[in-house]
Amino acid sequence: MKKKLIAVAVGLMMTATGCAERTSQAAPAVEVQAGLTQSQLNQLSATLDVKYRLLSNFPEQCSGDGAGERCFAAQIELTPAADFNDKTWSIYFSQMRPVQQVLSQQFAIERVKGDLHKITPTEQFAGFKAGETVTIDFIGQSWQLSEIDAMPSYYITAGELSPAVIKSTQVSIDSETGMEVRPYVVDFDDELNHYKRSKSDQLQWAKSDVLFAANQTIEHDSAQVVDAIIPTPLSQVVSSTDQAVDLNAGIKVILNGVKASSVDAALNRLARIGVAQSNSGLPTLLELDKTITGEGAYELTIGADRIVINANSDAGFSYGLASLTSLVDVKSKKVNEMKVVDAPRYDFRGMHVDVARNFHSKAFILDLLDQMAAYKLNKLHLHMADDEGWRLEIEGLPELTDIGGQRCHDLAENNCLLPQLGSGPSTDTQVNGYYSKADYIEILQYAAARQIEVIPSMDMPGHSRAAIISMEARYRKLMAQGLEQQANEYRLTDPLDTTVYSSVQYYDDNTINVCMESSFHFVDKVIDEIANLHEQAGQPLKIYHIGADETAGAWLESPLCKAFIANNDQGVTSVDELGAYFIERLSNLIASKGILAAGWSDGMSHTRPEKMAKNNQSNIWDVVAHGGHKRAHQQANLGWDAVLGNPEVLYFDFPYVNDPKEHGYYWASRGTDERTLHSFMPDNLPANAEQWTDIEGKPFEADDRVTKDDQGKLVSGPLKQGVKFAGLQGQIWSETLRSDELVEYMIYPRLLVLAERAWHKASWEVPYNYEGAVYNQQTGTFTNEMRAAQSKQWGELANTLGQKELVKLDLAGIDYRVPTVGAKIEQGMLYTNIIYPGLSIEYRANGGDWQKFTAPVAVTGQVEVRAIAADNQRKGRTLVVN
Repeated sequence: MKKKLIAVAVGLMMTATGCAERTSQAAPAVEVQAGLTQSQLNQLSATLDVKYRLLSNFPEQCSGDGAGERCFAAQIELTPAADFNDKTWSIYFSQMRPVQQVLSQQFAIERVKGDLHKITPTEQFAGFKAGETVTIDFIGQSWQLSEIDAMPSYYITAGELSPAVIKSTQVSIDSETGMEVRPYVVDFDDELNHYKRSKSDQLQWAKSDVLFAANQTIEHDSAQVVDAIIPTPLSQVVSSTDQAVDLNAGIKVILNGVKASSVDAALNRLARIGVAQSNSGLPTLLELDKTITGEGAYELTIGADRIVINANSDAGFSYGLASLTSLVDVKSKKVNEMKVVDAPRYDFRGMHVDVARNFHSKAFILDLLDQMAAYKLNKLHLHMADDEGWRLEIEGLPELTDIGGQRCHDLAENNCLLPQLGSGPSTDTQVNGYYSKADYIEILQYAAARQIEVIPSMDMPGHSRAAIISMEARYRKLMAQGLEQQANEYRLTDPLDTTVYSSVQYYDDNTINVCMESSFHFVDKVIDEIANLHEQAGQPLKIYHIGADETAGAWLESPLCKAFIANNDQGVTSVDELGAYFIERLSNLIASKGILAAGWSDGMSHTRPEKMAKNNQSNIWDVVAHGGHKRAHQQANLGWDAVLGNPEVLYFDFPYVNDPKEHGYYWASRGTDERTLHSFMPDNLPANAEQWTDIEGKPFEADDRVTKDDQGKLVSGPLKQGVKFAGLQGQIWSETLRSDELVEYMIYPRLLVLAERAWHKASWEVPYNYEGAVYNQQTGTFTNEMRAAQSKQWGELANTLGQKELVKLDLAGIDYRVPTVGAKIEQGMLYTNIIYPGLSIEYRANGGDWQKFTAPVAVTGQVEVRAIAADNQRKGRTLVVN
C-alpha cells in the first residue's frame, strides 16, 4: 500500500489546534460537573461513544413514496463513560440532508450552514449517566441509502474551550483493504427500510448471489488477452504468434530527432513494468511521418528485429509507446509481431477532479496524470474552487487560500471557512490545503510532458462561498486600515442584500452578486493570474471553466441588482436574466483573451446564444434517464463543443455497485460498474434507453423526435445532420472522498474503461438517427447481434484487466478498487466468480482462516468471500454468501 497516510489512527484525539494526545488505553471515567475545564472536555470527547442509526426511509411522519414529500428517520445514540450534568456543551456534526424535526425532548438540533449542524441540550436535558445510552431521534429531508451519508468527525465545544473531536466518530482504516471504516455507523442491513428509494424501487442490492448472476457471462480466457491493447486500436493485425518478440533485455530507443522530453514519461512507464532502455535492447525507432494526420494518430510495427513507431506529433509517439506498454505482459515481457494503425475517436478525452470540496495532494494529481497518459486521455479538468474551498494561490489575493483554503471551528470565519463534509474543527487535516503557484506550474509542466492539457475551473456565480467569504475577510481587513477603495475592489456580495435563498447544498450565502463591477474585476483578476501561471509553465491557457452554476432565488432583494435592472443597457429586464447576463459577459471577456470559455450545461442553457462568444464548451451533466439527451443536442446544435459527462456512467464518485457500504454519492445512480460504463453509446444518447434502467432499476423511454411548445417553438429535437459531440469526460466530485486513496478507489479501474469509450468506437454501437426516434426496451434498435458483440468485447476487456492490466496499476502504486465477489451455495457446494477473471478469490467458513478458492468446494455455516488485488497484496471488501 502506498505513500499518502491517513491520520485517523486509533489512539489519536484531535483538538482545534491540530495537536494530538496519544492514549495507550481507555482513560478512566471521571464524573463531570457543571463548569467544564479543557481537560474534562477532552476527556469527554475521548470517551463518549456515538452511534448513528438509520431507522427507515419510510417513516410515518412522511407521506412521500417517490412522488410526494420524502423524509427519513434516524437517531444518534450517545453513551458516556461518566456522569455528566453540564448543559453548556454543543456537538457539531455534518449531516448532508438537513434535519427537519427533532423527536427527543432533551436535545435540539440546529443547522448552522451548509451541512454543519449543532446539537445542544434543552432545559429538559437530565444529564448523562455513565454507561447509559441516550437517543436523539430525528426526521431528515429526502432519504439516506448509503452508510457514507453519516459523516465523521463530530466535535464538542463549550464556551471558549478549544473544540475536541469525538474519538468514536473518527474513521479508521481497514489494514487489509486500505479503505475507510465507520465504526460509529450501525449497519444498513434492512433492504426495504435502508436501501429502497421508494416502495416500488426495483433495484437489486448487489449481494453475492446478484453479483454471481451478473458475472456468469464472463468466461475466463487467457488467450484473448495476449494481444489486447487498452484502449482498443483502430486496426490491429497480428502477423505471427509462433515466436513472440522477447523484451526482457529492454529496448534501445532511436529518437531520430523526436524530443526525448516528449516520450520520457512513456518510456518510464515501460521501465516500471520491466522493459527498460538498454544498449542491448531491441531497437525501437521513432520516425516522423507527415502522412499520418490527426493529433495522437500513430502506427506501431513490432517485428522480430525491431519496433517502429510512426507518427506526426509528440502525442502520437507517446501513444504508440503506450500501446506497446499495454501489450506487454508483466511476467513474460513478450509481445507478438503485429502492426497497429490507430487514431482517437474524440479529440477531447478528459478526466475531471474536484479538489475544492476536499483537497487532494499534488502527488495524487501527478499520479493521475501519469495514468491518464498511459491510457491516452488528454484533458485534466481541475476543479479548484467551490463553496467548501479555494485551492489555488492567486497573486495579490492571499485571503483566497489563507482563509478559503482551510476549514476550522471559527464561527465568525475570520481565519477559515466553517467545517463542512465531516472535516472537523482543526485546520490540520488532509482535507485542507491548496496548490501554491509553484505547485500549479509543476502540475502544468508534468501534464504537458504527457500531452495533457489542464483546464482550470473556479465555479461561479453559484458555488462560490469560499471566494465570497475570503473577499469579505479582505474587505474587513482593509476597511480597518482605512483603505475603502481597495476594500471594495474585489468585493463579491451586496451588504444590503436581504434575499433569502438556498442552494442545492443548503447554503444561503454562496452566490456572487453579478450586479457589482467588483465581481467582474475579481473574475478578470483571477483569470489573468491563472493565465500568467500557464505562461510561466510554457503552456498557454486555452480553456477556462467558469462553472456557470446558478442559485435559484438569489439577488431578489439586492438593491444593487434592482438598480442595475432598472438602468442597464444589456437587455436585462428581470432578476431571472441576471445569471445569463453574467455567463454571457464572462464568455466574451474570456474570448477576448484568446481563451475558450466553458461551463456546465444547465447554466449554459440559460444564456442567449446570440450574446455569447462564437464558440464555447459545454459540459453535459444531464441524466439520460431524465431526458438528458435533449440539452446535449441543443447545445451541440449551437456549434458549441459539447463534452459528455452523463452522470449515470461518467460520475466516478458514484458507487460501483448497489450496496450501502460502497463509497460515493448516488443521486443519479447507485451502481455504476465498469461493465455499465463499457456499454455506453455516446454518439447516440437516447439509444441507451434500450439497455439501461433508471436509479430505481426501472425501464425508461427516450424520445429524440422534434418537440415544440404551444407557440410552435422548438423545445427539443435530434442532432443536426453531421453534428458530433466533442468528447467524453469522467467526473470525480469529492464531497464524500476525504483521502487520495479513496479517490483512486473511485477512479480506477473505471478510468481505463473511460479511455476505451473515448478512444475507440465499438462496432456494436447503434448508429445515430438524424431524423429522430423513440427508444425503449422494446424498440429493438439495439439488436441481439449488437448485444452479443458488446458482451463479447466486454469479456475480452474484463479478462485483460484481470490478467494483464491491473497489476500495472499495482506497480504504479495506484489503489484501485478490488471488486466484490459473486458467490452462491448449492447443495452445500460453494461457487464463485468475479468481474475480472484472473484475480484470486478467497473464502472462509465460520470466521476461520482464509483459503484460496480454486474450484467448487463443500462448505457449512456462514461463508464469506473476498478478492485479492492482482499483486496479491490488498484485499477486496468481504461479502457474506447469501
